[in-house]
Formats: sequence, structure tokens, C-alpha cells
Amino acid sequence: MPTIRVDMFEGRTPEQKRNLVKALTQACVDTLGSKPESVDVLLFDVKPGDWATGGELWSEKKKAG
Repeated sequence: MPTIRVDMFEGRTPEQKRNLVKALTQACVDTLGSKPESVDVLLFDVKPGDWATGGELWSEKKKAG
């Protein structure tokens, strides 16, 4: 029973999340031979102020351009 955890910035629409969950589930079916009902996908919305890369919070990164 595959369980996939997805951490991503908040702000995705329910439709985007629905499409992501379907695509990830199908990928497990296609590559692992899993049954769709045995694939769990956990989505976690994270605020940019709670995520850092390279020692810098994403909420404080300067926007390019």
C-alpha cells in the first residue's frame, strides 16, 4: 500500500489538488501495479514562512525579475 506525502506551498485550488492526487495514484498503478484503492496521498499545505531553503525562509526570498 503506497503512501505518498506531498508538502507544497499553500494556495493550490481544489481542482489542482484533485488532478495531482489522480496523477500520483495513476503513476503508482502504472509503475508499481498497485490498485487505486490501495494508494494513499497525503497533502500538506505549508506557508512560505514555515519553509526554508539554503537557510532562507521562502517568505523572505526576493522575487526574481
